[in-house]
Amino acid sequence: MTPQEASLKSAEICQLAPVIPVLVVHDAAHAAPLAAALVAGGLPALEVTLRTPAALDVIREMATVAGGVVGAGTLLTPADVAAAKAAGAKFGVSPGATDRLLDACEEADLPLLPGAATATEAMRLLERGYTVQKFFPAEASGGAPALKAIGAPIPQVRFCPTGGVSLKNAADYLGLSNTLCVGGSWVAPQAMVEAGDWDGITALAAEAAALPRS
Repeated sequence: MTPQEASLKSAEICQLAPVIPVLVVHDAAHAAPLAAALVAGGLPALEVTLRTPAALDVIREMATVAGGVVGAGTLLTPADVAAAKAAGAKFGVSPGATDRLLDACEEADLPLLPGAATATEAMRLLERGYTVQKFFPAEASGGAPALKAIGAPIPQVRFCPTGGVSLKNAADYLGLSNTLCVGGSWVAPQAMVEAGDWDGITALAAEAAALPRS
């Protein structure tokens, strides 16, 4: 998969809904009902971060849920890429980008949202062919004003800002011409997941899915 093909596929995934849930799931038993709740609320693209021992099992379970498109977040190494692809991930997300990681995703035909926080990082990825990127950590890097400023001289790149994004500030990002969607964890609070409050999570997802985009 070329970077250009990866960017086209990433754009398709980002355009499924205004919000991609960023999920840290500790128990694979929660995976399928959580995915079903989010999809029912209108958020089909799901990012499962590789931050827990259960993450790969969670991806396997979520991959069986109808209507969902499950990806793996926190990809750091080629081994992460191989494991995520084997578990059923349809896309990948990384906090930054290295040549080894980009090579691995391209060889595995895994569309990647590579992370960038500066104009230089965005330009380097654009030079390689990545026109869809993750702006991370969004709030710590200056928030929506910083992303808007980066977009002025680099209009070729569109972003999914993640990191500190919430219902309170999501609209600030979604109103920018260079934002495709945002990534956030507020749609699946840990307490609600642990309690099995799937109806409550569906309601949060529906609220997020209704956010307007530019």
